Amino acid sequence: MASSVSESTYESQNDARLDQLHSKLQTLRGVTTDIYDDAERQNRMLDDTNDTFSSFTASLSHSSRRAVHAFGLSSTGGVRQTRIIAYVVGGFLLLWMVWNTRGFWWGSTKGGV
Repeated sequence: MASSVSESTYESQNDARLDQLHSKLQTLRGVTTDIYDDAERQNRMLDDTNDTFSSFTASLSHSSRRAVHAFGLSSTGGVRQTRIIAYVVGGFLLLWMVWNTRGFWWGSTKGGV
């Protein structure tokens, strides 16, 4: 009889431990599934980002080729480089003149009345 009671006690302890282990395994499986789902989401996001940057790179490359052709920096001709330099210098001179004559247009900006 004593052996039957101890076997029953051991059996109930084993069942309790088995239930605890089953609960831990379910938790671990849930965590593993969550990690996998998160990794998949991040991979999709990285793929989308890669596609976006690839598209941007292609667009930028196309724009730069058109700019090179438009400004005559390619070997096929177009506007000469000296003309571009003259436009840039002229633009800076124009900005400088506007900056220095702003008092005429907007009134005096120096010292207060």
